[in-house]
Amino acid sequence: MTELLSKNGVIPAEDLYFLLGGNEKIKVLDATFAAVRGQSPHQAFLGGRIEGAQFFDIEAVADQESPLPHMLPTPEYFADCVSSMGISNDDHVVIYDQSGLYMASSRAWWMFRTFGHDKVYVLEGGLSAWKARGYALASGPSDAPAPGNFKADFRAELVVSRNDILSNLETGDFLVLDARPAARFAGNAPEPRPGMRGGHIPRSVSLPFMETMEPSTFLKSTSALEQLFEKHELHADARLAVSCGSGVTACTVALALFKARGQEAAIYDGSWSEWGDENAGTPVEVSA
Repeated sequence: MTELLSKNGVIPAEDLYFLLGGNEKIKVLDATFAAVRGQSPHQAFLGGRIEGAQFFDIEAVADQESPLPHMLPTPEYFADCVSSMGISNDDHVVIYDQSGLYMASSRAWWMFRTFGHDKVYVLEGGLSAWKARGYALASGPSDAPAPGNFKADFRAELVVSRNDILSNLETGDFLVLDARPAARFAGNAPEPRPGMRGGHIPRSVSLPFMETMEPSTFLKSTSALEQLFEKHELHADARLAVSCGSGVTACTVALALFKARGQEAAIYDGSWSEWGDENAGTPVEVSA
């Protein structure tokens, strides 16, 4: 049944269903981040989840000392967190989001890959796709799993920092994509966080994460994604870094690139919450 595990970062609900009924080492994580039907992410997890799933909170599996939201933790802290969820290096990890849009599920996917774990996939369509097929849900408090043994191997090439972006303004070593809505990129719409300037990183390219998705909660097909990337003149061998508001929806664009091409993209972890701060002293452009 290992042939059901694709190498493009996503897995359909029906494939996950069959895998969970077999002998593969599959661990499932609910990485819901936004409120769902008026419930907090954890309340939604308790109300209905895939059997055996553990809750992955990107606010908790994060650098607790940083003033910026949900920044990448140390490799050691990440390893401790996911080990406590019962995950080891030989496990296949499937991550979903209850609210759709692949927001935190793609962020968790990127985090696993950044810490050296390639056997990680996002459930296509999230929990809604699972429920649409009539598959069963569990509810109530989840049982604590037996601890896993996860060792992290940090992949620095999948992360860029503020200083990397500043240096890139001079060198042009990589292209920065901005996953925020186009109006925020242009500086025509207010930022949701207080104390933020409008606009974008100089010479960055607007690629709103919603453009990578169907009207439903599915990523577009590989051919449709390829057309989108060609429209933006994104070459398959280009070095790319993706930014957004706080490093979450940028990961959806990274997942779309990986699905369509197997193309790796780094994430600017601080994103606009760092670069766009009114006291950051970083250059900002607005569209005419």
